[in-house]
Amino acid sequence: MNAPLRLPCLLVLVVGLIASCSAAAGGGSSPVKADLTVYAAASLKGAMEKVAAAHATAVPGVTVTIATDSSATLRTQIEQGAPADVFLSADESNPTKLVDAGLADGAAVAFAGNTLVVIVPAANRAGLASPADLARAGVKVIAAGAEVPITKYATQAVSNLASQPGYPAGFAVAYDANVVSKEDNVKAVVAKVELGEGDAAIVYATDAKASTKVRTIEIPIAANVPARYAGVVMKASKQAAAAHAFLTWLAGTDGQAVLAGFGFLPPS
Repeated sequence: MNAPLRLPCLLVLVVGLIASCSAAAGGGSSPVKADLTVYAAASLKGAMEKVAAAHATAVPGVTVTIATDSSATLRTQIEQGAPADVFLSADESNPTKLVDAGLADGAAVAFAGNTLVVIVPAANRAGLASPADLARAGVKVIAAGAEVPITKYATQAVSNLASQPGYPAGFAVAYDANVVSKEDNVKAVVAKVELGEGDAAIVYATDAKASTKVRTIEIPIAANVPARYAGVVMKASKQAAAAHAFLTWLAGTDGQAVLAGFGFLPPS
């Protein structure tokens, strides 16, 4: 028996989509309404309200319920039957798993990019000045669980930093030893640093930009890891046309403009 689903926190947003019957049934011009459920990575949470508002202006008529959590958690819920129409992930791996499992209607669509930074509490009592300090004895690092996309990106960034000039021998091992907690998603990581429950964390640049309670320490370009966000429409969706239209809009010029306002990059 499958474990009970842990439903994510829901943010209900009303957006619109004018769709003709010809798009849905091959003829006519009467408006078609749809109720879409969009599962989105936790790092997208702040942007989704503006995304929905802009979409409502551009294409009025559909009700969208947005649920946010770790991409891996949302993917698992979909695999267990959670009723998502669209899945927006902070990586390409989780959508690809749904495609490979035959649960997606079409291929994954890249719609955004991101980069990584180190954040510290605004007070920065530990006195961190560079990513090298993440390996300093006594520094408390907040991280996320192994399956959360930010962890995979951060692990690669730490490996890259370890090979940079001036970084101590055993940097990656020392960083791992400094990790004091592993959170469910990147928003929970940021919250712990904001509260001063940790000295630092590696997060997305967009999460750092959205917080007024942290300072940012840049990761050198040579060591940074580009994050690539991708989305899929679910095969179980009963409103596939509206779902595809929403994902196409998000990946298009208007959707990109909204995401750029939150610091997201075009997919590369």
